[in-house]
Amino acid sequence: MESTINYSEKIPNNVNLAEDRALQRALERWQPEFLDWWRDMGPDGSSNFDVYLRTAVSVEPSGWAQFGYLKMPDYRWGIFLNPVEGGATINFGEHKGEPVWQDVPGEHRANLRRIIVTQGDTEPASVEQQRHLGLTCPSQYDLRNLFQVNVEEGRHLWAMVYLLHRYFGRDGREEADALLTRRSGDTDNPRILGAFNERTPDWLSFFMFTYFTDRDGKFQLAALAESGFEPLARTTKFMLTEEAHHMFVGESGVARVIQRTCDVMKELATDDPAKVRAAGAIDFETIQRYLNFHFSVTIDLFGADQSSNAATFYTAGLKGRFDETKRTDDHVLKGLAYPVQNIVDGRLVDHEVPMLNALNEVLRDDYIKDSIGGVERWNRVIDKAGLPFRLKVPHKAFHRKIGSLSQVRVAPDGRVISEAEWNANEANWLPTADDRAFVASLMGRVVEPGKFAGWIAPPVVGINRQPIHFEYVRFN
Repeated sequence: MESTINYSEKIPNNVNLAEDRALQRALERWQPEFLDWWRDMGPDGSSNFDVYLRTAVSVEPSGWAQFGYLKMPDYRWGIFLNPVEGGATINFGEHKGEPVWQDVPGEHRANLRRIIVTQGDTEPASVEQQRHLGLTCPSQYDLRNLFQVNVEEGRHLWAMVYLLHRYFGRDGREEADALLTRRSGDTDNPRILGAFNERTPDWLSFFMFTYFTDRDGKFQLAALAESGFEPLARTTKFMLTEEAHHMFVGESGVARVIQRTCDVMKELATDDPAKVRAAGAIDFETIQRYLNFHFSVTIDLFGADQSSNAATFYTAGLKGRFDETKRTDDHVLKGLAYPVQNIVDGRLVDHEVPMLNALNEVLRDDYIKDSIGGVERWNRVIDKAGLPFRLKVPHKAFHRKIGSLSQVRVAPDGRVISEAEWNANEANWLPTADDRAFVASLMGRVVEPGKFAGWIAPPVVGINRQPIHFEYVRFN
């Protein structure tokens, strides 16, 4: 039977897809199931819109961001790996200095499959979480950015499915199918990681999610980009080019919410949250509670503070640290220690543990430093407006559900507190039903080019040097 897919057009790739008949057959079977999933769980009611999207058609600087109008179901979800680096060696663990693997070593097959499936599962999950947001977009500019994030999460799913089909045989094919059957928030068949079963009901949640949770994606992908299994490392390195845009959407989105709030507070000469809300802006206190929630849910994604799996993945050369090659230790880590926090006599106390077992905590701490940087940039918006409020990242023990810190109640400032004190203050620290109802009440759809909802400021510049009033989405 002749191939039904033109592999250079329909699925742009640099993996010689046209010459790999077994892989062609596998993907020809999987692609219709993916499109069915997209129609069922992708952006609600959007299939006939012409959207100004960028598409990756090669890994070259001139090819990974081609802009133009297309309908999202016609998006060309490509398969791209960064170019091979000749003579590459494994940079860490017990295989340090040995040539990278082009095929899956038998003894690491189950662990590599688990790593790829867990990463792959996050991609369709976030599309499902964001499915209804287009119905309440604050502008065409934002609608287009949502859709760009959605199609790129779809491409990242393709990237992981390629690895499963290409390197893991029948097991891989079954796992690729299962990635399309789990559903975010489903009680019977949920997504693998907790944060990807949370609802994303409004645009403030979306911006916080893309700032904090896609930043987790950056750190996880960067750790996988160090892998001794070179196809995985090359795949995730290319994915990082797209992940940067998702974090930009979040950081700039929250900054624009803050800017609008600053403008309203100055116009009204008030810092009263009730008056800010009455004027149709989102008060700083609510923004802080959303920040607390999304940050705390996201840092749980890094796993338990002590993990034998993390030690195994590192020692085996499967998953490194963020910026592994820039670190100055021996990249084997035996005999090295790292502080994790435990509760001693009702206080948080640093406790040294073997670094190999604390690698989740190492990655989490790197992530926290990076997250704080963006929050400080949000504070500069407030500073520039001459207002005294400061947003803060809560303590890493706050509102944890995983690891030893999940056993205690901790305030945002790091104090270990009683259950009674937590119950008395939870409404000050995490979004309440009233907060979510208020934010939801602002979510009216704005789609006239150049117009923006009253709770968010326009961006400084448009997309791909286009004006802000450009028609980013054409409704048919």
